[in-house]
Amino acid sequence: MHLPLDAESAHRAVAGRDPRWDGRLYLGVATTGIYCRPSCPARTPLPHHCQYFPTAAAAVAAGFRACKRCRPDALPGTRHWDARGDLVARAVRLIADGALDDGGVAALAQRLAVSERHLHRMLLAEAGASAQQLGRTRRAHVARTLIEQTGMPLSDVAFAAGFGSIRQFNDVMLAEFGASPRSFRRPRGSGVAPSASGTTTADGTSAVDGQVGLGAPSIALRLGYRGTIAALTLRRTLAAHAIGGVERIEIDGGHTRVVDAPSGPAIVRVDLGTEDVLDQPIAATFQLASLTDLMPVMTRVRRWLDLDADPALVAEHLGGDPLLGPLIAVRPGLRVLGAIDGAEVAVCAVLGQQVSVAIARVFQSRIAAAFGAPVVGVQKPLAEMRKPLAGVPQPLAGGQKALADGVHTFPRAEVLAAAGPQAIRDAANLTQARARTVHALATAIAEGLVLEPGVDPEGTRAALLALPGIGPWTADYVNLRALRDPDAFLPGDLVLRKALAAATSTPLKELTPRIAETLAQPWRPWRSYALQHLWTQEVYA
Repeated sequence: MHLPLDAESAHRAVAGRDPRWDGRLYLGVATTGIYCRPSCPARTPLPHHCQYFPTAAAAVAAGFRACKRCRPDALPGTRHWDARGDLVARAVRLIADGALDDGGVAALAQRLAVSERHLHRMLLAEAGASAQQLGRTRRAHVARTLIEQTGMPLSDVAFAAGFGSIRQFNDVMLAEFGASPRSFRRPRGSGVAPSASGTTTADGTSAVDGQVGLGAPSIALRLGYRGTIAALTLRRTLAAHAIGGVERIEIDGGHTRVVDAPSGPAIVRVDLGTEDVLDQPIAATFQLASLTDLMPVMTRVRRWLDLDADPALVAEHLGGDPLLGPLIAVRPGLRVLGAIDGAEVAVCAVLGQQVSVAIARVFQSRIAAAFGAPVVGVQKPLAEMRKPLAGVPQPLAGGQKALADGVHTFPRAEVLAAAGPQAIRDAANLTQARARTVHALATAIAEGLVLEPGVDPEGTRAALLALPGIGPWTADYVNLRALRDPDAFLPGDLVLRKALAAATSTPLKELTPRIAETLAQPWRPWRSYALQHLWTQEVYA
């Protein structure tokens, strides 16, 4: 049997109860004859009592029966589900990401390739709540955050959190928390005071004056996370990948970027401070076209900055490695940069193939300027978005010339697919082959290729490799940033190989991708974080 992990790495995933391995790995317990998911809440068995299987069917064939707590047999049975995850785990993840905001339960069931009735039955059996109930709980917690952290009128809070009416808002909050929404409002003088625009910060000052030409007031929130954040490295990484006209790097540690939200372009600013390590919630300001965009945009920002990671769990394993341990000690809380939009990351990866980061940013800014949607009414001087910062990688001369035309979103895949390869080539001054690859990728995404967390990484990788001009490096990079696979690894990456060669005193020409893959086996199932540490050490040491 082909297992995604060796036995030692698999046991670490089980000990960490990592749900990202559900559906990709099954644990059989020899002493009980039961097989489980990695995330099963039951007590973790000793390693020598464990057997691992790639599918539920393999566990059954070996004589194990399904656990009644985690129900690993609850799968629709298709090849897609056998490869990636069970129905309920993925449904819960999608609901948490706002899947019900787009088309309700019917759209969610269609996305999961099951009937609404089957989805309802499985959610009740395993999660103890229906899709609607899970969605209401999510909205209630967002609403409570808005009430406690902002001075927004309660009617605006209800709208921003996705409630259909004030009455529903009041009823759900009472059912969830046993108190009315108004009871969560902090009194004046307690650190939060309302502003004219309904936007406040922790110290009561207005976060941003005006609406910046967008449809809703700006909203300032504090984004929490576990552990600490290696803020200096995160700022440097964001700066190295910033797209001209779409993102702005600020001297005070702020990072502003345009997000293509459901109702129209939004502008998000996160304050990462100026310290090396951050241990306080991140101040974030959201300027939206509609209050209904708040939840999906906030979800994307958390995924982009990897705020839901557990650095202590990763460090517990990788910290004992002789090669990685010193790196983790130097940069505690290192995050793996994700994606605001998977299609954007994939297109940018193609534009960055076999060229320097600086040249890639030139190509990306030209594509954004030519095909992105303009953001009307931005008040910040455009000169601020062109201002070079000390210690930050800058584009080549002329690389941000497009900023003179304004601020814009990164283009959607449908726009690039409709433009055609010749228009893409002319706009960014690309080679014909690269323009064809960008167009083929955009067409595949427009026709249904999904690049987001929760999809099958192996199937998605195969679909990407089938496109002309896309090789293993690009496919694995998309897996790392867009699909958020915690075990993503790029064994052929030159920077990674240089870091490994230096760390192991091996000549670079002898440090082949196969050797890199072998060295990385003990780091599973969190090779993406090992990769980020090695990249960081090589680039910024």
